[in-house]
This record gives sequence, C-alpha cells and structure tokens, in this order.
Amino acid sequence: MSPASAPIISKVWSFCTILKDDGVSYGDYLEQLTYLIFLKMADEYAKPPYNREVGIPKQYAWTTLKNKKGAELEVHYIELLMALGSKKGLLGQVFIKAQNKIQDPAKLARLIEMIDSVQWVVMGADVKGDIYEGLLERNAEDTKSGAGQYFTPRALIKAMVACVSPEPGKTIADPACGTGGFFLAAYDFLVENHQLDKEQKAFLKHRTFAGNEIVANTRRLCLMNMFLHNIGEIDGEGAVSPNDALVAPPSHTVDYVLANPPFGKKSVMSFTNEAGEQETDDLTYNRQDFWATTSNKQLNFVQHIRSMLRTTGMAAVVVPDNVLFEGGAGETIRRKLLETTDLHTILRLPTGIFYAQGVKANVLFFDNREANPKPWTKEVWYYDYRTNIHHTLKKKPLRFEDLAEFIECYSPENRHQRKATWHAEKNPEGRWRAFSYEELIARDKTSLDVFWLKDKSLTDLDNLPEPDELAEDIIENLEAGLESFRAVLAELK
Repeated sequence: MSPASAPIISKVWSFCTILKDDGVSYGDYLEQLTYLIFLKMADEYAKPPYNREVGIPKQYAWTTLKNKKGAELEVHYIELLMALGSKKGLLGQVFIKAQNKIQDPAKLARLIEMIDSVQWVVMGADVKGDIYEGLLERNAEDTKSGAGQYFTPRALIKAMVACVSPEPGKTIADPACGTGGFFLAAYDFLVENHQLDKEQKAFLKHRTFAGNEIVANTRRLCLMNMFLHNIGEIDGEGAVSPNDALVAPPSHTVDYVLANPPFGKKSVMSFTNEAGEQETDDLTYNRQDFWATTSNKQLNFVQHIRSMLRTTGMAAVVVPDNVLFEGGAGETIRRKLLETTDLHTILRLPTGIFYAQGVKANVLFFDNREANPKPWTKEVWYYDYRTNIHHTLKKKPLRFEDLAEFIECYSPENRHQRKATWHAEKNPEGRWRAFSYEELIARDKTSLDVFWLKDKSLTDLDNLPEPDELAEDIIENLEAGLESFRAVLAELK
C-alpha cells in the first residue's frame, strides 16, 4: 500500500466502522461508495481541463447532492440512483438496480462531504486501487454476505498472471470475472514489465479486456474497480457483459483467458411452476462446439474457455478436484483437452486459501493449438502445493512469496527448459515432476488427480500442525462435507 493512500484509506475505513453500527454491511458500503465516487469523478471530468460530456443530467450532478440535507437529500439521492440506472454505457451499468442502503441522511451527507474533499481523477490509480481492493477483500471476508465466492486470493491471481506472462497488444478475457481481479493483475503486470508506447497504452486501456459477470452487483463492483485502475472511459461502454458466458459460443476469440469460474458443480435455472412455487432445473448447454453435454458447471467452463482461445491462445483456469477425476463427460473432456491443446501444467492447491470453505482446487495451464491428428500434450508437469501445506485465511493466508518456487519451476521465460525437483532416490520430497501423455491416458478414466508425496500428518505425530490449525482443518472438512450432503439432498428432491 503506497504511503500517499494512507490518509484517505483510514478515512474510508473509519466511516465504514461508523456505518457498520447502523447495520450497513461492507458490501452495502462499497456499493454506496461506488455510486458516490463515480459521480464525483464525473463532476471532475466535466470541468477544465477535461471538459468531457459525461452523460449525467444537470439535475443529478454532484453539486446537487452537496447542497441538500435531511429528508430532501434522501429523496433526491433515491431519485438520482433510479434515473441514472436507465442510462446507456458504463454509467447505466454502474447504476443499474441501484438502491440507497444508508438510512440516516446525516451519515449520507457526511459520506458525500468526505468524498467531496478528495480529487479522485488526479489521484494515482494505485491509491484508488488500494482503497477499493481493500474494501473488496474485507467484503469477501464477511462470510455472511457470501461475497467471498466472487473473490479469488490476489496472491494466486498474481502468480497465475506471472506464469502466463501476457504481452502488450493482446486480448485478455475472463468469462466469470467477479470483481475483476485477473484484469487488474494482468494490467499491473503489463505496466510493470513492459515499456509501453502510446499505441500499446491505448490498447491496454480500451481494447485488452473483456469479461462476463451475471450477478449485477458484482458486475458493478468489477466495472468500478477497473475504472478506478484507469481501464476504460467514464463516457464509454463497460468491458463486462451481464450475459451468461456458457449460453452461446464466443463471438470472438482471444489471446489469453485467466479465470476462476464459480464453484458449485451444477448449472441450475430457477423458474416458477404451475403452483406458483420456485423450482430449479439442471441446466445443460447443448453447444456444437462442446465435446460433451453435461450439467457440471466447471466442465462446461473448461470447454467454453478452450472455445474462447485463438489457436495460439493460452489459458490459466482454477478448477475444483472433480474436474480432474469425474467420469463420463469428465473423461471425454480430459481426453479432448490432452489431445487438442497442450495441457502442460497443473498446480495443486491447498485448502484454506479460498473464502468458500473446504474447496480443493487446482490451476490448469493449457495452450490452444490448431487441429492435428496427433495429441498436442506430450507431458503434464505437476506442482504439488497441497500435501503437507497448511494455510488459513486469517492466521496464515496465502502470500505471493509462497508460490515463488512454483513460478520458478514453471519457467515462464521458456517452459521447455524445465527441470524436475522430484527424484525417486535423491529427492522423493520434490514437489515438481512430469507425467507423460501415455502414463496419464492409461489411468482409470484418464484421471489427472495425481499425487506422489507422503502426507506427514498421517505418519509423523511429533510434527502435527498447531491445535488451532488442526481445528480449522476439521471445521473446513466438515463444512465441505455438509456442502456435499446438501448437494445430494437437492438431487434427491
């Protein structure tokens, strides 16, 4: 966090604490900040030296909020939110279905005052980003809100981007982009690792990113997060579509896909039956470009992501363990992935790093290829960052440094010069080794669920984790088990 951001961040936090006493959650606070900071920035852009036409009618300009108090302010604010939600472009997308969640007009006035005291446009993107990302993370930690499912640990995102090493002038997509973590990490990577010329900077700002996010509130946060990081324009179109990415084949292909599609196996659709009750139905997507028809959401995302890539495209995707071993459609999809793409790397992740409890996940790295009679995958390199690794969200969260060895092994500058750290005699504890296409295709159901390290907690009773870590592990496993039972019950119903 940059020192310049400290004063405004502490103001933003302290106000959040005041509102929490009134029952305003992090998510609601974040939403109101989004509306108000957007309006303030629009006001700044409308003045010299920018003199931009930002599309906000005079009667709803920032100044109209500053000179009202009490009930008059509350009524005007609600009217403003409704009116701006019907506008076109980024403006309408940020304000769609907007509601006032601050019931006390005096506190709303103080929040407006606080935002008015800052010049947002000239503030560095890193400062604005710090403020917003910090709030998003707090919101994700608030387990009651369920916002964690849209928030991927930033250390993991940064490591995935470092491995893929995106290049300037190329397109990057995320079909389930949540609050935009992958976009921002890719943006930072490109700015920090390349001397961008004027044309490349313009491409990065306007044409690099495209995403989908079906949850309106999450999409709003994503658009604002990108805008605060100087991606897109206040009077332009948003780069995030509200459409379900899985419904139809992609309209265009891209150079990179970085994604963590939502956990939860089934794709379901809600509808009202004849008795007027809500029912859900398993959703299968009958797409010509898919290898198999299934209601497993993650398997559908893997197929969709492959369809999104140009023949030279690269993907890094977080998937739960079931994608590696599930039979039926799962086996078909794994075989096709090994044949038609170069599935070169799998990172096995530990539990305790996601806000969704008990999730066992992996990152698949694959490069798309043109059609070929022979399989493109020659070998898959595995990095086991799960066995004997303990992380907890609060006491021992995942840090970027924890994945430094993996990035080094991955060898982004030339992945064809990799060297295994595992050796049967010399280093049986090595976490990095390769398995040939022939070995994997011969496994039952072409299972890619491979481990080779011994779990020390089963044998070394003198070196058990701390009691609170063990307790958290137990809770996590029980909660994961409960989730599975709920899924079974839903099936039976």
